[in-house]
Parts: sequence; C-alpha cells; structure tokens
Amino acid sequence: MLIFAGLGNPGAKYAGNRHNIGFMALDQIASDHGFGPWKSRFQGLASEGTLAGEKVLLLKPATFMNLSGQSVGEAMRFFKLEAPDITVFHDEIDLAPGKVRVKDGGGHAGHNGLRSLHQHIGPHYTRVRMGVGHPGHKDAVPGYVLNDFAKADQGWLDDVLRGCSDGAPHLAAGDGGKFQNAVALRTAPPRSSGGQKGAPKPQAAPKIAADPTPSAPEPQSDTRTALQRLADKFR
Repeated sequence: MLIFAGLGNPGAKYAGNRHNIGFMALDQIASDHGFGPWKSRFQGLASEGTLAGEKVLLLKPATFMNLSGQSVGEAMRFFKLEAPDITVFHDEIDLAPGKVRVKDGGGHAGHNGLRSLHQHIGPHYTRVRMGVGHPGHKDAVPGYVLNDFAKADQGWLDDVLRGCSDGAPHLAAGDGGKFQNAVALRTAPPRSSGGQKGAPKPQAAPKIAADPTPSAPEPQSDTRTALQRLADKFR
C-alpha cells in the first residue's frame, strides 16, 4: 500500500486556490485511473485504487493546510507504513508555473503543510513540488497562494494536472524520472521536425524567359545549276 496525499484546504471557498493544486492533482488521478468514490476517512477524504500493480490510497486532508500531518499520520499508522511510502503533492512558490519536480526528503522551506508533515511523520517522504510561481515579495505570499489561479493560468494548469495523472503509475513504481518525463510531454511536448533533418529542400525548375523577338528564318540552300543561276541573273 502507498499513500498519495494532496495538500490543500477543504471547502468550495478554497477549491480554486493555488494552495490547493495538490487536491487538484489527486482529483485528476482518481478520475483518469478509475479510483473508487471519495469517502470520509483519516480526518480527510480518501479514495482507493491501483497504479502499476500497487494499491494506492489517495488522501485529501480536511484538517486545513497547517494540520495536514494529522490526517496523513493517521492513515500511515493505520496501514503500518513508513514515511518513504508517502508521496505528497503540494504547491511550490520557488518553482515557475508549470514546472514540476520530484524530491525525496529534505526540509519544509517554510511551507506550513510540509511543516506539519515533518512533525507527524518525519522528513523522509517523497514530495511532488508543483510550481505556482512567486508573487515577488515574501509578505505577499499568503494572499497569493490563497487566491484562485487566474484565467490565463488554466492552460498550463490543465497540462500539469494531466501530466501528473499520466505519470502517476511511474511514481507508484518508484521512478520519479519517468514521472517527470510524463509531465514534460504534456507541458513541453517535442516539436515536429517537419521532415528529415538536413535533407535539401526541393527546388522549382528554373523558368525560361520567352524571347520577345521572332527568330529569323534559316537560309535555304541554293539547288540551282550554274546555267540556271546565269539565266536568272539576266532576267
């Protein structure tokens, strides 16, 4: 059993917030991979399914962001799991919008949800850091992450969520590299080369300009005898 936990705040008021991108990722995974219905469990909403042959519990804590560790810790203890069995999807202001990075262990960097997780399960869990960009000044961060994504963000946001869903089986199999590749195929698909690289372009046949002056007739050969030529001279 593995646990994929998404961080966010419960309720319609927060549903579209940048802080809730972790919830959004889990919703996409549940929808695309045929997970069961969401049920109230472990102080949150949980859904079970299978990815890459592994049983996975998707968990959205309902404890609000600052107490996320309570919910995740309860689920971890129930299934007798260790911190490395937990993967957490969360917003990351230190990554540009649309960037996604997988990280094993590390500090919480001031993120209140991760701080709570450190307190309840320790630091040795996997994080899926989902870039939302930085407002430019640290004092503006709380208001920024608790505001909804702008309409202009919807394109890249949809690509990121679908990419996370595409890569979820790789994540369950422990391959963070392939997971990030799956996200990149959505967010930055390779461009078509438009043909064989280095092949010469076909050239049009040269146009031949028409000669505006008519050609002079070629001279005819003289077939007269010498006597006929002499006679014609005196006519």
